[in-house]
Amino acid sequence: MGRVVVIGATGQIGRAAVAALAGDGWEVTALSRRGTRVEDWPDEVRVVAADRADDTALAAAIGDGCDTVVDVVAYGAAHARQLTALAGRIGSAVVISSAEVYEDDRGRGFATMAEPDGFPAYPVPIREDQPTVRADGDTYRSGKAALEHELRSCADVLPTTLLRACAVHGPYSPLPRELYFVKRNLDGRRRRALAFLGESRFHPSGTRNLAELIRLAAARPGSRVLNAGDPQAPTVAEIGAAVDAVMGVEPETVLLDGPPPNPAVGRTPWSAERPVVCDMTAAERELGYRPVTTYAQALPETVEWLERVLAERDWREAFPLLAKVYPDLFDYAAEDAWFER
Repeated sequence: MGRVVVIGATGQIGRAAVAALAGDGWEVTALSRRGTRVEDWPDEVRVVAADRADDTALAAAIGDGCDTVVDVVAYGAAHARQLTALAGRIGSAVVISSAEVYEDDRGRGFATMAEPDGFPAYPVPIREDQPTVRADGDTYRSGKAALEHELRSCADVLPTTLLRACAVHGPYSPLPRELYFVKRNLDGRRRRALAFLGESRFHPSGTRNLAELIRLAAARPGSRVLNAGDPQAPTVAEIGAAVDAVMGVEPETVLLDGPPPNPAVGRTPWSAERPVVCDMTAAERELGYRPVTTYAQALPETVEWLERVLAERDWREAFPLLAKVYPDLFDYAAEDAWFER
């Protein structure tokens, strides 16, 4: 293997990617804003402190050249142009995108899920040729779409594998969906409600499986767009049961036949009226991808990490992004009042 530079190396996905690439024999440069070394990385990993928004610092980290750049924090057309400007020194790239770029045949996407009759009707499973959102908006999904558009238009100068990650899970997440069940169990909540009969399916992507996809794509340069998910997409009720099994508790689950009656009752970070499940056939065909773990197998590590974090900090302080997106996630008073009625 040759030399690879990982941008965003100490984040949730980057940590696992660096370990997988180093284990595969790559000479790894791990780039992050603070230049932190992760303890389970091999000593041979070179650690560099640089802000990816600084063009000069990024160019210096790449140096005279590298075989591959892995960018797990790329967002928007500007980051894409930043990479393509260095194409003469980069052999190929592997870039993390998002399944949020998809929209259904009526032009509805993830942004409409909270609106009346707004749940997208995606085909199941979703293939990579499904329509995507416009790249000219100011949302997260449009930013990722712009990133993809720019990189795909420059495939002749920088071959890039774009990996559309789904609901990413694993330790060090800024938006750990599993907290919904873990915190309730730790707080002694023995009854909970799940909307849509607990049948919502929002395809998960484990960090170890994403790292495996990155490892395979780095070794097989090319221009392609691939879904990046786990082997199965469990329902939210199955996820709750799996968390309960890890924690050794047996709470009662009340299944609601329909949407959440209010933001504090039955709404989880996976809740959707219709399933979001991605087709992994292309990754298997083009990269020889085989998942290294299942959701249930990866879960104990996530639960243990969340328990440690919650023992030290309030959940809002620890996970401000989750608190912003789901401010009513743990409104127990409203939940109890609903149950009483």
